[in-house]
Amino acid sequence: MRTKRIRTTVLTAAATAALALSLTACGGSDGGKDTKADSGRSAGSTSGAEGAEGSGKADGQDTDSKSSGGSGTSGGSGSNGGSGSGDTTDQAAAGSTAAQPCKGDELSISVQHRFPAEEGEHLLITARNADSKPCWVTSYPSVMLGDTATVLGHSSKDPASGSAKVTVKPGGQVYSAVALFVDGETSNTSSELSIALRDQGGDTGPGHENGAVDDKGGESEFTWDSADVTNWNTAKPYDF
Repeated sequence: MRTKRIRTTVLTAAATAALALSLTACGGSDGGKDTKADSGRSAGSTSGAEGAEGSGKADGQDTDSKSSGGSGTSGGSGSNGGSGSGDTTDQAAAGSTAAQPCKGDELSISVQHRFPAEEGEHLLITARNADSKPCWVTSYPSVMLGDTATVLGHSSKDPASGSAKVTVKPGGQVYSAVALFVDGETSNTSSELSIALRDQGGDTGPGHENGAVDDKGGESEFTWDSADVTNWNTAKPYDF
């Protein structure tokens, strides 16, 4: 389009020059003045056209430059991790590999009865991530002992964890414990318990039946009048 405009300008200038020569041939001294005026207007018109064309080029170049610069800036943000799509891409990529909540299927849960009939007696719950991806648990597990339908409460000696996440890497382990107390004559005895995970809203997922074992791996019965549960932790509770 720019080349077309240049050719149009040149043709206009040529036509003007031919008209000026025709007037010179036909007119006298007045014609000379008119010729000079026409020539001046022709030159001015030509210069103006060229100037306009030059301005057009400059504007075109600026526009292209800005356009390219804008595209470059956008591309830079995308590729260099700036405040544009690069962060979004990075976050999306990070989000795709970020830990998801543990659903229970990827966890291998075991329960060990520790310090039977002694001070500090408890059921140590160990959850191992058997999956190839990390996942997280939160708060403390929902636990029901034996055939009771009562979900145990949170240990009063354990600080509230709120909705904090504890990430379990592949092959990693987290721990919780059920503290057992015998206070009266209405004790319960069992070797079974049900364990379920909580989400960040406090809702409980599906329960899984587990059996308590002793330090040698054999079935172990435990007795309780009351009991409570500690938060998930990366360190073993009551590890003394």
